[in-house]
Amino acid sequence: MALLEINNLEAFYGMAQSLHGISLNIEEGSIVGIIGSNGAGKSTLMDSIMGLVNTKGSIKLEGEELTGKKSADVVKLGVGYAPERAHLFPYMSVYDNLLVGGITAKEDIDKNLSMVLDLFPNLIDRKNQETGTQSGGERQMVSVGRALMTSPRLLLVDEPTIGLSPKVCLDIARALRKLNEETGLTILITEQNVNFAMSLASHIHVFETGELRLSGPTDELRSNPELAKAYFGH
Repeated sequence: MALLEINNLEAFYGMAQSLHGISLNIEEGSIVGIIGSNGAGKSTLMDSIMGLVNTKGSIKLEGEELTGKKSADVVKLGVGYAPERAHLFPYMSVYDNLLVGGITAKEDIDKNLSMVLDLFPNLIDRKNQETGTQSGGERQMVSVGRALMTSPRLLLVDEPTIGLSPKVCLDIARALRKLNEETGLTILITEQNVNFAMSLASHIHVFETGELRLSGPTDELRSNPELAKAYFGH
């Protein structure tokens, strides 16, 4: 069953159109990857779901229309968002950044905090550290953790590996996979790092200049000659 349904989505920054007729479904309990080069429209898709840009078309979460809703209302309906480059409060501690995410799910704060620290044990000894002094990998962990504090049904993770070492990328991939397998949380990831996305996602959508060019199960797209030429050089 589709948890998220996107139909004929167009997105605009002022008069400039960034997405052109995007239609795709995200099945409940799945991990889905959106891949494409810089400027392909991946982050715009995430911002569109969150109500951060002007859109036309339809975005439905379990049948409820999200277009036209404020971002805070989208979060309350069950969408957690870890944006590109984290966008944390740099002079607040890890703990306080996480608590900000828990404002819309106060009854679940203790449970969610325990889950986040179990997924990212590196944060346990850094709970009182200002996020502005942390490494890029630690900030990414806090960003994902803050999104999880909202008790989401759908987790959006935008470009989680930008500027991170291979080891940290593996740690984040391991945490997202564990989260999906143990809780059934639906996860939508955007990535330029095709190998990272394919290591996690069961289904891949390929964006190019604001359009959806290819879609399919990950195993099928691995052998797609068009994708191989564009991303793997052969």
